[in-house]
Amino acid sequence: MFENLSERLERSFKILKGQGSITEINVAETLKDIRKALIDADVNYKVAKTFTDEVKEKALGQDVLTSLQPGQLMVKIVHDELARLMGGTTVDVNIKANPAIILMSGLQGSGKTTFSGKLASMLKSKRGKNPLLVACDIYRPAAIDQLKVLGEQIGVPVYAEIGNKDAVEIAKNAVKFAKQNNHDLVIVDTAGRLAIDEQMMKEIAAVKAAIQPHETLFVVDSMTGQDAVNTAKEFNDRLDFDGVVLTKLDGDTRGGAALSIRTVVTKPIKFVGTGEKMDALDTFHPERMADRILGMGDIVSFVEKAQEMYDEEESRRLSKKLAKNQFDFDDFMGQLTQIKKMGNLKDVASMIPGMGKALKDVEFDDNVFKSTEAIIHSMTPFERKNPEVINGTRRQRIAKGSGTTIQDVNRLLKQFDEMRKMMKMVSQHKMPFKRK
Repeated sequence: MFENLSERLERSFKILKGQGSITEINVAETLKDIRKALIDADVNYKVAKTFTDEVKEKALGQDVLTSLQPGQLMVKIVHDELARLMGGTTVDVNIKANPAIILMSGLQGSGKTTFSGKLASMLKSKRGKNPLLVACDIYRPAAIDQLKVLGEQIGVPVYAEIGNKDAVEIAKNAVKFAKQNNHDLVIVDTAGRLAIDEQMMKEIAAVKAAIQPHETLFVVDSMTGQDAVNTAKEFNDRLDFDGVVLTKLDGDTRGGAALSIRTVVTKPIKFVGTGEKMDALDTFHPERMADRILGMGDIVSFVEKAQEMYDEEESRRLSKKLAKNQFDFDDFMGQLTQIKKMGNLKDVASMIPGMGKALKDVEFDDNVFKSTEAIIHSMTPFERKNPEVINGTRRQRIAKGSGTTIQDVNRLLKQFDEMRKMMKMVSQHKMPFKRK
């Protein structure tokens, strides 16, 4: 996401950095190019103009022209303004009540049902909540089934009333059910439409009035660009929602919705969806997103993802094995599993400063580990524990069993041996990082 915008902004800053002296004229030229870059990224024209006007005012007010490093100061000003444009600070979802009720709204196809499942999974695993998903989409035949499949996938019950065509009654009954069954979180999935219509608006407004949710979220497909912003405004005028969820930010999106929506509806972006998997959901951090847009990476999110996967007891066990050079293929498989849990490899790698640009044209296959896993699974338990016994005959059998070549098996064994030596050296000098 934002790749094109990042490239355009980088080129804009080069206009400034390439000058022998910095003047109001080339500052204005840089800002003009930035405005074009924002508009090309599908940012609302008024938002783009106001943004560059604010940057210009702050740039001239902070003596960019006489600064020793005007280019760097300009990048900082743009960074701070981008963060402010997207809300400035992270805003948490309101789940303090018992039960806390969250109402979903949005057009059909925006990803409401999938997001409902993702949010239930996130709040269950990270906040210790006992959620109940509620199927209030009474028009789309597959909606209830889809929610039930997601609920089963994440271990969360789904409340549905087959045959009942009264969404308000279903929502009210679901809240009663939650109170009776000790669910401290109720997530209500509502009906969407192909376009905004009066019937839909009246229905969801009636559901909101009946259950008095503590949080109403507007779910929007970020790939729809300015249409997303216009739809958000119409929904907000009727529902006065509390926050925005941007889905499909991993797709071919120019990012305009993320940069415009906060200004147009004056409501915070609270979550971003970055894939189809149930764990592909992130809390929205304006400053971190500004870092990523300007190619600075997002090392804080990277460390947080790593810490989520970090098991202190497992780390101690591995440290002892590494010190004795006993790291084996079973341990290696465990590490691969942890890496895969961190999410899309390219997205994770792009969080590291400088990596986003380096990986721009690199295609990452999420199945990149499949052949490695197949080779390891084709080994016997004894071979996984004792890689040094894998001779030529064993290598032939492993290659045949995994559907790979002997060269693939040889390459993996060589890489594993080199990695084991390197990890032993590291373990003798550094301990694994610990939570603070």
